[in-house]
Amino acid sequence: MSETSSPAVGGTTAAGRPDEVELRLPADGAYASVLRTLTAGLAARLDFTMDDIEDLRIAVSEAAAMVLDEADPDAVLECRFELAGNALALTITARAQAPSAPDYESFGWQVLATLADEAAIDAVAGRYAVRLLVRSSLAS
Repeated sequence: MSETSSPAVGGTTAAGRPDEVELRLPADGAYASVLRTLTAGLAARLDFTMDDIEDLRIAVSEAAAMVLDEADPDAVLECRFELAGNALALTITARAQAPSAPDYESFGWQVLATLADEAAIDAVAGRYAVRLLVRSSLAS
């Protein structure tokens, strides 16, 4: 048998850099479950609690919905995850030729602001992105 090695459970490579995972999906709500499932799996890898994982799934659903609402019809949803220690950072992006200004009074934004440690929206001509940073409650 050969030996195999894998990065530490804490989400960093042997060189100490955060693990990075990227996912590209059609910008269609039918694929949201794939994004939620991957997010939950990555959070579990970081030893998030079940409550943390469920909150993260909800936040990712809201973030994806916000991006999908602005995405061009033939766009690709690009999701980038960084796993570092007890934190999961993710960015969901899609091409959007004329995105609306962020609505910081919307229900979706209120959900993100409540469930994520940090949240931001980047709406510029040609692109709409939502960034989240969530830390495990065990880190407190």
